Amino acid sequence: MNRLRRESPNNKDHDEMPASVRQISSKRALAPDGSDASEGLIDHLRGVARTNRCKAYIELFGACAALSANRNIARHAAAEVLVRCLSQALQRRPAFFRVGEKETSFDEKWLLALARSLKNDDEASATFLLNSRVPKHAHRNLVFLLRNVTDSFTQV
Repeated sequence: MNRLRRESPNNKDHDEMPASVRQISSKRALAPDGSDASEGLIDHLRGVARTNRCKAYIELFGACAALSANRNIARHAAAEVLVRCLSQALQRRPAFFRVGEKETSFDEKWLLALARSLKNDDEASATFLLNSRVPKHAHRNLVFLLRNVTDSFTQV
């Protein structure tokens, strides 16, 4: 069992601290109505991640091929496959906070930035984000899954 270390975030051992102890900036972009535009997508992915934590390993390429032709089933399946396979794409387990949490983890911020760049057809940003953390062979599948998930959200 990991013991929580209660040290300041400016300490050199910052990388050894769990995400729950680190202090992460909570600055967010607001939608025109004053609400948080990204809250819906992140809360959706957090909920799916929570319900799929104990499910069996699933291979990224095979999972993309198995998605249903039914649009509603495909959206839910894409979100489930995305959170289950994200550790393969990132080559480590991503950190998802609880649904409704005001703070976001680095992995959540990265995923939101990638979703925004895909939604806005910002190819340069999407390429940079993918190249910074994901091996080339996983780019296409990750983009496919994330596009399926974000298509059901008007704002990301």
